[in-house]
Amino acid sequence: MGKMTFMGAGSTVFARNVMGDMMLTESLRDFELALYDIDEERLNDTYRMISTLNKNINEGRATITKYCGVENRKDALRGADFVVNAIQVGLYEPCTVTDFEVPKKYNLRQTIADTLGIGGIFRALRTIPVMDDFANDMAQVCPKAIFLNYTNPMAMLAGYMQRYTDIQTVGLCHSVQVCTRDLFRGLGMEPKQPVKEKIAGINHMAWLLECYDADGNDLYPEIRRRANEILENPPENFYDLVRFEYIRRFGYYVTESSEHNAEYNPFFIKDKYPELIERYRIPIDEYPRRCVNQIAKWKEMRTQLNEDFTHTRSHEYASRIMESVVTNTPYMIGGNVLNRGLITNLPKDACVEVPCLISNRGIQPTVIGDLPQICAAMNRTNINVQLMTIEAAVTKKKDAIYQAAMMDPHTAAELSIDDIVSLCDDLIEAHKGWLPEYH
Repeated sequence: MGKMTFMGAGSTVFARNVMGDMMLTESLRDFELALYDIDEERLNDTYRMISTLNKNINEGRATITKYCGVENRKDALRGADFVVNAIQVGLYEPCTVTDFEVPKKYNLRQTIADTLGIGGIFRALRTIPVMDDFANDMAQVCPKAIFLNYTNPMAMLAGYMQRYTDIQTVGLCHSVQVCTRDLFRGLGMEPKQPVKEKIAGINHMAWLLECYDADGNDLYPEIRRRANEILENPPENFYDLVRFEYIRRFGYYVTESSEHNAEYNPFFIKDKYPELIERYRIPIDEYPRRCVNQIAKWKEMRTQLNEDFTHTRSHEYASRIMESVVTNTPYMIGGNVLNRGLITNLPKDACVEVPCLISNRGIQPTVIGDLPQICAAMNRTNINVQLMTIEAAVTKKKDAIYQAAMMDPHTAAELSIDDIVSLCDDLIEAHKGWLPEYH
């Protein structure tokens, strides 16, 4: 029997997907599933949910344990083979609300604010110290465990773990495995399966570099033609226009959604051109709305824990990685790993998203070589922010926070240098108690 520890077990959606998937995987059904959170109410809800699934779909074979509070964290981690991370430091309230409301005073608008931009920077700054504590505990009680990170901002958090700790870490996101599915659905294409694809770049901005049908036909000419047609006359209720504009201007489709990518560049959310918001159907303040809906779903879930409560294996990578390691059955994922010669025209300290082979030897990334210049150029604008944010977290220097924000494409396009510094100072003050001291 192995052990998986779930950090941030109050994250009910990921907890259900990861542990429900494990219960539907023969080699993982007898695992100990250790749930850890600092919120006792949410932890207890997840414990009830996972225990119900264990009874309903797993014949009670898993051992479910729970641990609440920092003082019990080492016990939760002790002897783990895998650690899944889904924490959200500061939750929706107060921290996510702060990430949105303070920038609004400067007319700086955001959609998701969890990966890049001023919101992504401050989410990383309050999360990295907690993950460093996790790494220190793991070094003592489960040094050989594989750390599977789902928490955003992915490249900043996984990149920190990979550069500054000895814990084997891979960052996981579900945008890679649904990339071509969503693209074909949006274009109304039904290519002959299985489709052969090549995806690489950075998290939330990895590029569909190649796409062929089962007969070896290049699908990109038709993808580009249809994308241009849709941009000229978008169907009602079609919301993937930012990514289709990427296809038109850059030639390639990107893995993560338009609501995310709208804020990773200086092109679409502009105070001077408010008509762009309507033209590209950009959902400003989307993440706070999702948080409110998720809280409502969490409360509703409490009423559904009965004999009919079940689970269907999801497309998340976590259970497949564990299965591959345990059974030594090779499996390919899109993983976020340190760029040690993998994408040769991106910085070596960047955390990149590339195909990775999983087996009992762990995580073996694939060498991609150069990205097309425009794809690498777009990635670098985001990597600049990621690397400066990690430097700020390591050095505890306010200047590095300011510089990270100055390098952010959206923030820099909207605000003056003085306003960027002032905004950062306001956020540091508003997040007091959630950040270490900066000097």
